[in-house]
Amino acid sequence: MKHFHHLTAALLLMLLTACGRPQVPTDFKQSAQLPRIYPDYTNVTIPLNLAPLTFQLDGQTDRVDDMVTRFSVGDDQLVCGGLKAQPDPADWRRLADKAKGKAMQVEVFTQSGGQWTRHKPFSIHVSADSIDAYISYRLISPSFVTYEELTINQRCLENYDERVIYDNMLCSFEKEGQCINCHNYQHYNPDRMQFHARQKHGGTVIAYDGKLRKINMTSDSILSAGVYPTWHPWLKLIVYSTNKTHQSFHTTDLNKIEVFDGESDLIAYDVERNEVTNIENDPNEFEVFPFWAPDGRTLYYCSAHFEHRDSTRSKGIETLSRIAEVKYNIYKKSFDPQTMQFGPRELVFDAVAMDKSATLPRVSPDGRYLMFTLGQLGCFHIWHRDADLWMLDLQTAEARPMTEINSDNTESYHSWSSNGRWVIFSSRRDDGIFTRPFIAHIDAQGKAAKPFELPCEDPDFHRQFMKSYNIPEFMRGPVTIAPQQFADILKTDGETVKYRSKLGE
Repeated sequence: MKHFHHLTAALLLMLLTACGRPQVPTDFKQSAQLPRIYPDYTNVTIPLNLAPLTFQLDGQTDRVDDMVTRFSVGDDQLVCGGLKAQPDPADWRRLADKAKGKAMQVEVFTQSGGQWTRHKPFSIHVSADSIDAYISYRLISPSFVTYEELTINQRCLENYDERVIYDNMLCSFEKEGQCINCHNYQHYNPDRMQFHARQKHGGTVIAYDGKLRKINMTSDSILSAGVYPTWHPWLKLIVYSTNKTHQSFHTTDLNKIEVFDGESDLIAYDVERNEVTNIENDPNEFEVFPFWAPDGRTLYYCSAHFEHRDSTRSKGIETLSRIAEVKYNIYKKSFDPQTMQFGPRELVFDAVAMDKSATLPRVSPDGRYLMFTLGQLGCFHIWHRDADLWMLDLQTAEARPMTEINSDNTESYHSWSSNGRWVIFSSRRDDGIFTRPFIAHIDAQGKAAKPFELPCEDPDFHRQFMKSYNIPEFMRGPVTIAPQQFADILKTDGETVKYRSKLGE
């Protein structure tokens, strides 16, 4: 009996070992077609420190009985069995290190009716350019009426760990709801961040080197509280657009919703002094989406010229009735960090001359390139199917559509990595409904490699996940403040901002 138990244990160990080490088929037919996989990771370029890419067959599982995937670099290989390719993280890291600056080859074998097929191999290029370890984003249902059940989350790109930065339901008040949005960091620093809360216990939460504050950023001298933020690279200074935002719904247009401004201005907030100052407040200009250049001496933003003509209607209603006229150009203003003074505005990109609208200017860390979103009209391109990403070379003033990134659906928000070699952007290319984050490598000439979807431990995760990713931002590390600490500060009365007519006085 004792011998029988030892034999049984040995057989069980052999079976487990065999299951853990799938065999690559030797008898197969060759296909000239690439395998149809989801996410599509064929011939993409990835950073050296990225978590393993996992994938599954796309729309063929009813006809396929089994799958074996081999990743290889020279004589070294990693073999995965099962209908989902999910490489072991340690083995993946070993293989990626060997492929640094080169590529790993991927072979997919599928079995159907007892016959194995080897599909056309593809490559995964492993760049020597690393990527920031963390990103953060808002998770929100793609609904027109539900907004309370949302979170700001952070994800480690080197593995699949995801944690909540702040959960909006921690301050849920049933009939008196709340909304959170617009998280932003100073120079990728997770210890220096801000986000807004709207409605009940609304205010702007600012975390600065361990200190938490809630600011009530409203004043009779400014249009509204701060909305879209941008931190100065080193000064305790945040520029916001202030917006009177509205939304409307289409009945026949494929773009089901229109989010627009009836008025908008630019303000500067001095974090240390708790003071706010108007920068641009021309009533005939809709300023929005400010962004600091990395040198801290130039502020980019967008503005649409719009003159209200009908005093019998609200500004929001009139803007909606003439929404096709609302088109934004990209401008810049010089800034002197010593005197804290801004210069006059200068035109950077004339989208109106193209009968288009440009939004979300984002400058690369080396100051060479400006990436922006171009659509037909308005400023809320996340709802516009025609929205694409464009690249402007600030040295040559040449602009082009990023055809290597764009899809037939919405591309909108985007963010540069701290080394300027990667961008993460929002796209609805998968299904036209849910916004997912995609990452692409950018070379020294501003050319992008084929983008890839944010990898997940289970490749089917995004197809089962009923939330959209909003405002993906790179970070150098994780936010360490607990969600309950943010909730506790939001429940306080907060500090009332002071207005100053001139910045830096």
